[in-house]
Amino acid sequence: MAEIDGEYRRKFLVFIDDSEECDRAVTFAAYRTRRTGGTVVLMSVLEPPGFKGLGVEDVLRAEALEEAEQNLSKRLRRIAEIGAIKTETVIREGRPADQIEAVIQQDPGIAILVLAAATNAEGPNALIAHFAGNSRLHVLVTVVPGSMSDEEIVAVS
Repeated sequence: MAEIDGEYRRKFLVFIDDSEECDRAVTFAAYRTRRTGGTVVLMSVLEPPGFKGLGVEDVLRAEALEEAEQNLSKRLRRIAEIGAIKTETVIREGRPADQIEAVIQQDPGIAILVLAAATNAEGPNALIAHFAGNSRLHVLVTVVPGSMSDEEIVAVS
């Protein structure tokens, strides 16, 4: 558990990708943290390069890392617009569900995983399905509908 001055400060882990609805999860975590205290941890996971050989793997990995860093910077700017909120960033490589589980297991301060639901009618994405049905983790999972407005998010956070 994360303690500051003897007081528990939970961390909200938000999975970051380039989807439109991702901003909804970031917005929820930021407003909730502003109201209750704690830290927003933004996590991006790089897919391992599918092509290997002739240095292409390194180029693909570098491009993916640059894109992830730009996406994290965009989300950090959004959080700064909401308020003075403590943040951390994590970039990992691998299968997203495995990496999220590993980060949660390594950081006992993480109490809530925040994911965003897509606005299309295709059903839950793979991460939501994984953590809603198969997770062995001992953290809350919050799913923020991608269609929520800022005003609706503020009202529930």
